[in-house]
Amino acid sequence: MKKLSLVLMVMLLASTLAFASGQQGGASAGGGSRIQIALLMRNIDEQFLKDYSDNVRKLAAEKSVDLNVQDARSDSATQLTQLQTLLNQGYKYFVIVPCVSELSEQMNQLIQEKGGAAAYSNIQPTVDSLKVGKNFFFASSPEFVGGRYQGQLIADYFDKNPAKAPNKTVNMLLILGQLGHPAQVNREAGLLAELKTRGYTVNVLARDTANWTPDQSQQKMDAWIAAYRGQFNVVAAQNDGMALGAVESLIQNGFTKSDTSDGTLLTVPVLGIDATQDAINSMKENKLYATVLQDAVGQSAAAFDVIYQIATGAYKPGNAAGGTPAATTPIDEAPANDASVIGQCYLVPFVPVDKNSNYYKTH
Repeated sequence: MKKLSLVLMVMLLASTLAFASGQQGGASAGGGSRIQIALLMRNIDEQFLKDYSDNVRKLAAEKSVDLNVQDARSDSATQLTQLQTLLNQGYKYFVIVPCVSELSEQMNQLIQEKGGAAAYSNIQPTVDSLKVGKNFFFASSPEFVGGRYQGQLIADYFDKNPAKAPNKTVNMLLILGQLGHPAQVNREAGLLAELKTRGYTVNVLARDTANWTPDQSQQKMDAWIAAYRGQFNVVAAQNDGMALGAVESLIQNGFTKSDTSDGTLLTVPVLGIDATQDAINSMKENKLYATVLQDAVGQSAAAFDVIYQIATGAYKPGNAAGGTPAATTPIDEAPANDASVIGQCYLVPFVPVDKNSNYYKTH
């Protein structure tokens, strides 16, 4: 009997330690005077999300905040369980990159019951989730604008190199993120809208998901090259990881040239979105042509700061957060398209990044 009790105690301790392994700092959620904030990440595999979580860790350390980081591994049920466990442990304040938008309302209702607050980034919360209470926020970047900037960079390239797009015709291979993801939908729409505005006819020869990953992107490009060799003049990917996978495929399949005066050693330009350091390094090697900055530091700073303000009692409606002002005018993209929640939105701008941009020159 004693042996059985000892085994049960060991199993309970192991289970507790497994969940608590995400926590940084020594205080428990219910004890001590240090502020407790939890960071719930859909995953930390993608470079953008790793950069985001790294900055939250940095900000928490600077503010002497006890931070608990949980990785849902892209599983909605896991993320909801993590939230419920944290709430039961006494956590009230959250920075969240949700697995799916639809989860946000249920999460906010649970947080509201405990008198807490949450700020969302990267994947938009729903409008209804922000209406749960004035202590729920969106700190991210309008995805349609990110797509427009990618289209702007493509149009700029062909304006400078008109022979590469005869009759202003763009024959595109389009590598998508997770299908149905708000970024996938809105970045594609913005990209195509901008090229149309700039007077280009766009033929999307192939479009398919690579689920944000470089390996799937490289495999997809290998297949497309076999099917469309000589037919496409640009590759657009919805994040940098997939863009870099496409770059490697093109290099391995012989799509290179010695003249890099157009900004790339590839025979067709490849563009991404995020402006990760790996992407900037690839640009410096004349591989990736251009990208669009999705500011992981800016988004995470806004999300963390507004929650820190709530936790310390310093928040007032209209306060800036992490250097980003609260939005005042609705835009076309949810949730910032609803006037009743616009003051709860912090819109961190996208920035186009080519070799003439300040961001490229300083990184």
